Formats: sequence, structure tokens, C-alpha cells
Amino acid sequence: MNFATLGLSDKIVQTVADRGYEEPTPIQLDAIPIILEGRDLVGSAQTGTGKTAAFALPTLHRLGKHGACRVLALAPTRELAIQIEENFRNYGHNLGLNMALLYGGVKYGKQLDQLGAGADIVVATPGRLLDHIGQGNLSLKNIEILILDEVDRMLDMGFIEDVTKIIQKTPRS
Repeated sequence: MNFATLGLSDKIVQTVADRGYEEPTPIQLDAIPIILEGRDLVGSAQTGTGKTAAFALPTLHRLGKHGACRVLALAPTRELAIQIEENFRNYGHNLGLNMALLYGGVKYGKQLDQLGAGADIVVATPGRLLDHIGQGNLSLKNIEILILDEVDRMLDMGFIEDVTKIIQKTPRS
């Protein structure tokens, strides 16, 4: 089986081929069709098995140019948030989508610019995301897809209240 037979758009299949991916990994084979159908998914796989592509590729497929934040990916650390955003950017480079990367420890300037450009996809750590929401820089009312990457780690790090607040600010599906 290849990426084209999973139902991904031609642009995404071409991007995957350009990145040297030949066949989907087991997590990708399992996850991509479920996400394309719009169903919820809880997935687990070891590091290096293609988990980010397993959720990023079908998520990008489902998005069209919209200009409002429709995808939110939460990560427990700035390092993981950066990695996720880079993967979304690489996989979706020819789709014309805007992205914002939000994490603490840096000034707000670049993040405000990204949000002001109409981010379709926001990748964030919980604390900085709540800061932006509290300041009125971002609304989660149009979220269609919520990705909680390494949610077990977020909970272990004490983010349960923040994650709960964020989920409560998204529309009910």
C-alpha cells in the first residue's frame, strides 16, 4: 500500500514522495484513514515511527484555505512544539496554509505576526496558548481538529487544568 491509496490529495502525496517517503508505516496505515473520515483517534507508537505524519498528513488534507484557526496541536514542551510545526510546515508547504507556533520563553512579536496573518494551524504549549487567548489574540471557536501530542506527558507535568481549560474553549463535536 502507498500514500495515494490512503486517499490523500495529489499535492500531499507528491510532497510525501519529495521527502523520500515510499510506504506508510503501520501507525500511518492505521491512523490516516480514520482521521480522513473525521473520526476521533487515540494513537500510540514508538519514537521514529512516523506519528507526526500520521496526524499531520490527513489533517492537512482536510483543510482548505480558510484564514481562521481550525487546527490546534498542543505539545508539552517548546522542543516538541517546534518539531510538530516544522513537520506541518514541510508536509503542507504547497497548500498555502498559514501556521503559528506559540510557546513561552520568547517575546510575543513573531507569534502575534503569525496569528495576525490568519493562522489556519496553531501549534502551541498550553501555557502560552492560554496567555494568547486571555489577551484576546486568538479564539478557539473555529477549531475542527484538536491534537494532543504526548498528552500523558502534559498531564505528568501538571498541565491537566490548562489542557482542560483549552478543551473547554473548543467547540463540541
